[in-house]
Amino acid sequence: MRIAFHTPLNLFADGGVSGDRRMARQLVAALESLGHVVEPVKIGRGYLRDSEAASLACLQAEAEALRENLLASWRDGTAAAPDLWFTYHNYYRAPDLLGPEIATALDIPYVTAEASDAARRAHDEWAPHTAIVRRGLDAADLHFHFTERDRLGLEPWRREGIALLPLPPFIAFDRDPPRRIADGGPPRLITIAMMREGTKQNSYLALARILDRIRDADWRLSIVGDGRKRGEIEQAFSGFPAGRVAFLGLLDRERALGELSHHDIFVWPGVREAYGLVYLEAQATGLPVVAFDSGGVSATVQRDETALLAPEGDEAAFAAALAGLLRDGARRAAMGKAARRFVLSERTMARAAERLAEGLAIACRNRSLKRQARAGGAPLP
Repeated sequence: MRIAFHTPLNLFADGGVSGDRRMARQLVAALESLGHVVEPVKIGRGYLRDSEAASLACLQAEAEALRENLLASWRDGTAAAPDLWFTYHNYYRAPDLLGPEIATALDIPYVTAEASDAARRAHDEWAPHTAIVRRGLDAADLHFHFTERDRLGLEPWRREGIALLPLPPFIAFDRDPPRRIADGGPPRLITIAMMREGTKQNSYLALARILDRIRDADWRLSIVGDGRKRGEIEQAFSGFPAGRVAFLGLLDRERALGELSHHDIFVWPGVREAYGLVYLEAQATGLPVVAFDSGGVSATVQRDETALLAPEGDEAAFAAALAGLLRDGARRAAMGKAARRFVLSERTMARAAERLAEGLAIACRNRSLKRQARAGGAPLP
């Protein structure tokens, strides 16, 4: 099939570094591995920093112009029309302004991945944006969901003709990631995250408080990342003795994987994390994870086998879990081996491609049944 692939949140090929961009690239690669021709939709970034009506109107005007140009080019044969529309990450700050209308005009399957419904936004200043998202949820033939939280939000739209299918977060590597190297000495902790305001900064500040609870334990922490809030984050860790915390700055992926392999435990609170591909990367190198059971974190680990998850916000429980793992080298090693096995066997692109193939078949069948119902054939069961 020829698949139009739309990413409202961020431009597909803008070169930016973020988990959603990486997942978008992985989804395209997985679809291409199935033999499909995938064409990313070329439109400006659709992320809305504010709820102002003028900001939304500007995006809508741009989308309408592109939609009409695309439809015209497909109808007059100057470009090949898609057989299926696939939108990744439709939510209230980046609503899909193209997919539902184009899929209806062409009568092709409409599929989403990681779409979400923010129920509390349906009654505040973001209500118009949420209404657009919900129209898209109602127009789809299939929604892939990465986490249980997203599934729960999508359940009101599950019915005959609209399917929900889990697509567990997965990770792709050009080559096998390095294995953890036992360096000896005090246990080495590592975290990797951008240093920006909001949930990332909140997780860094939580981690500093958690480690302060176990400052008498023998550990060292390496922090990989950079960003606008680096100064405030460095200040949060400044109370630890010299040599306990090292800021390594921003590293490319290969160097970051190398760093992971020289550590013993991956620690990242993950406050309201969508899911976090970095958890999969850390486990792939053989590191156990300690995190909060927050957002979609639990979708990336195997609880108590590859990761210890503390209740969200319970910093004392997080500190206790980490302290116990610091004392138990045998458990760290066993969890690390299980973590690498889990990611490299269960969370691969090949596994994701199998689930994508299953979902696309369901979407095509659902669209065909809707087409038959409109033509006066048998109604949807």
